[in-house]
Amino acid sequence: MGPLGIEAVRKVLPDLKREQQIDLVIAQSENVTNGKSMSPADMKLLQGLGVDFFTGGNHTPKSAELLPLLADNSQPVIGPANLIGCPGRGWKYIKSHAGPVLVISILGETFGNNKPEIENPLITIDKILAENTGVNRLATIVDFHGDFSSEKRVIGYYLDGKVSAVVGDHWHVPTADAMVLPKGTAHITDVGMCGSLHSSLGVKLESIIPRWHDGVKNKNELENDGTLQFNSVLVDVNTQTGLANSIVQIQR
Repeated sequence: MGPLGIEAVRKVLPDLKREQQIDLVIAQSENVTNGKSMSPADMKLLQGLGVDFFTGGNHTPKSAELLPLLADNSQPVIGPANLIGCPGRGWKYIKSHAGPVLVISILGETFGNNKPEIENPLITIDKILAENTGVNRLATIVDFHGDFSSEKRVIGYYLDGKVSAVVGDHWHVPTADAMVLPKGTAHITDVGMCGSLHSSLGVKLESIIPRWHDGVKNKNELENDGTLQFNSVLVDVNTQTGLANSIVQIQR
């Protein structure tokens, strides 16, 4: 989330990759550049810090510079597969040293008062998995970007045993329910964010509170100072089955 999110990644990720011998890093990127989408320059910066692949959300298509990269299958960035009008398929493969990994980005159906035009998430994921039936791969990772915890939970169980992991996000606040589901899929309702700790989801409290308390008409201002937070999950994938051995929250 914004410049402090990049700074949190800078401070934590390089050492974390070495300490944990992490093979592949996937980042939800829809809030990277000034809180809305991600510029190619910031994408390159994060790649230099150790991020291998980028998923998207409802803000992803708002960067005109990013649109050609979403449509280019050689670029490690995707927008939601079911967001109508978003370039690209919403899924791509990324190589790890142990084998190819399929990464899928899906948008939930409920987004407060500003519901984007989308296709049904479950039907969309069915089509993607069917299209990739028989394709040899190490793992399948699904990023589910949505508002309702019920949707995030249900899609985890819907995909249990079909994919390696279903990771929820959009709240910016981590949930305490990381687990391997009964049929072997790692799941968390929300992984949380990287960025400002003492803020409203990365936005200055000084811009939020007057709007709420006094009805002041203003815009969100990103918090660019203070304590950082880094929220993530580490999934260990069984290379024989493509399902999860474990999922652990790593927070700094």
